[in-house]
Formats: sequence, structure tokens, C-alpha cells
Amino acid sequence: MPQVSAKKKCCKDRPRCKACPVVLMRLSKMGYAEQLSTGKKPKYDVEKNIPKKAMVLARQR
Repeated sequence: MPQVSAKKKCCKDRPRCKACPVVLMRLSKMGYAEQLSTGKKPKYDVEKNIPKKAMVLARQR
């Protein structure tokens, strides 16, 4: 599983970018990512093959 570092702050794009802290938090709640550290820039272990529907739901604003 690749390690991804979340951005410090959301950039307010539509749809949200893949490194947005909100997207990574939603993916971890769905079971596709695991949070490794906390703080302003948490690190996540993210699965390689995330279903497209799950990614769309995580990135929606």
C-alpha cells in the first residue's frame, strides 16, 4: 500500500483533490485507507485499487 501525506489545508477545488485531508479521512472511514499519524499533515496507507464509486463519493463537495 502506498503512503500518502495529506495536504495541510483543503484548496476548495471541485471535486476535491486526491491529497485533500477530507478525502483521505472519508476513505479511511470506508475502509480503503488507514491513518498512520495525526497532526496537521497526517499520513495514510491507501489501497491501490479503490473502486471508482468510492472515490467519487469521497471527492464530492
